[in-house]
Amino acid sequence: MAKSDDINRIIDHKLFSEDDIQEMCKRLGKQLTEDYAGKKPLVIGALKGAVYFLTDLTREMDVEEQLDFIDVSSYGDGFESTGKVEIVSDVATDVKDRDVLIVEDIVDSGLTLKFMKDLFKERGAKSVKCCVMLNKEARRTTDVEIEYYGSKVGDEFVVGYGMDFLNMYRNIPYVGVLKPEIIEKYIK
Repeated sequence: MAKSDDINRIIDHKLFSEDDIQEMCKRLGKQLTEDYAGKKPLVIGALKGAVYFLTDLTREMDVEEQLDFIDVSSYGDGFESTGKVEIVSDVATDVKDRDVLIVEDIVDSGLTLKFMKDLFKERGAKSVKCCVMLNKEARRTTDVEIEYYGSKVGDEFVVGYGMDFLNMYRNIPYVGVLKPEIIEKYIK
């Protein structure tokens, strides 16, 4: 884990504590347990950011489920979406006739989520829904339905609990807002 002085150096303020996140997972897990009762959903985690949320969320779901992962990107090496979504690593499981639940850490533009939902529908999934920890509607450029979410967030750059900055700080156990000067340092 990053040293606490490193975390304090980059974090402006804490947005969601570890307890807040666990409450989100419990609430969502209970709802998903009810909604997927009698079904065997294929839970697909969007790499890399959703790993922490996926792990805690699925432990709160009392249903028979299978796990798989997909890695898609619309950001390349930048901070803004390129508008083009690419599959970096595809799922290994056939989604045909399955109830698919995509798990994401955060949805902002909605491009990658829409891409994944459309992809699994085209591949014959029985149903495709999404559960995200954080819903950043202020950045939405694509109309996409988010069936389940932990909380809405404003237009702030958040890190921790799977969310990164330059592929770092995912391991921070809470969600914090990155200091603007840290971002400005890397924007060219």
